[in-house]
Amino acid sequence: MTNQLLRTPLFDSYKEYGGKTIDFGGWELPVQFSSIKAEHEAVRTKAGLFDVSHMGEVLVSGSGALDYLQKLVTNDVSKLQIGQAQYTVMCNEQGGTIDDFLIYKLEDERYLLVVNASNIDKDVAWMEKQKTADIVIDNQSSNYALLALQGPLAENILQKLTAEPLDEIKFFRFKEHVQLSGEDVLISRTGYTGENGFEIYGTPEAIQSLWPKILQAGEAEGVVPAGLGARDTLRFEAGLPLYGQELTADISPLEAGLSFVVKLNKEADFIGKDVLKKQKEQGVERKLVGLEMIDKGIPRTGYKVYSGDQEIGEVTTGTQSPTLKKNIGFALLASDFTELGTEVEVEVRKKFLKAKVTAAPFYKRS
Repeated sequence: MTNQLLRTPLFDSYKEYGGKTIDFGGWELPVQFSSIKAEHEAVRTKAGLFDVSHMGEVLVSGSGALDYLQKLVTNDVSKLQIGQAQYTVMCNEQGGTIDDFLIYKLEDERYLLVVNASNIDKDVAWMEKQKTADIVIDNQSSNYALLALQGPLAENILQKLTAEPLDEIKFFRFKEHVQLSGEDVLISRTGYTGENGFEIYGTPEAIQSLWPKILQAGEAEGVVPAGLGARDTLRFEAGLPLYGQELTADISPLEAGLSFVVKLNKEADFIGKDVLKKQKEQGVERKLVGLEMIDKGIPRTGYKVYSGDQEIGEVTTGTQSPTLKKNIGFALLASDFTELGTEVEVEVRKKFLKAKVTAAPFYKRS
């Protein structure tokens, strides 16, 4: 058996735009087209277009769909109206995170879950295991492709290709059956960059047709194709977690600072609720915090963090922030060391470099 990397429907067009690909969780995806910094800058000031077709799409429907989702995830799905999206977390019995994802309410008792690419099979298996008789779980991932157009000029650019008034699609809302340059698509406004922008869901054929059209439509505004590298630095500056780093099967949403999606007061006994309730009442033993380097050095994923001789946690993500021009990181630290301003040391290549605990998100758009 060969370990063939998976490819999105846009794979053949990467080269045309200078895309440099890497293995990302079993997918051959573009890490950059021009440079990570240039693409990051474009999204913060103009717009960038990402191919995120590797994400998974799972339809959950049936007369018990709402009750089922209420038991499956931490957020309160009953609050969703048709045309609304919600960010949520799916936990194991120990309160650890199986995945974090978006739920779109398409109609009563019919929901679209947009899950992380590397978790599709695991998520679907878990969902099947929790399934009740009145539920249909349909993994539609291969029938969808997905673009994300992000940045302050995203709306101007996309509006050129549709008669649909895009300003009516508010944050965490979506519209189905939008005609975008002749293609029938679902458009939402959720974002993973800290900027304004849209997600465009369609068939693989529709997305293949739209990729060059959107880049062409935004030429005057300076839109660029953007890769995973910039997507990572952008989401990190905006304080958004990445599954596998800030969230894992061993890290609870409360430890990761996501208490706003953990609705302990909803009636449904969702999986992991008891453990999370206890964590909430007793306080978590470790917490995700922002770090800013005082000494010169970049805190990378997996680097250990110390207070004196005591190891107190590790870095989950770190980089030199293209926007802030500072070396910053996220770290999961023992709660006693998470007060803002606390000085700690990061072990960078056998050197112990000073850093301080700082507030996240590091960047908020004005």
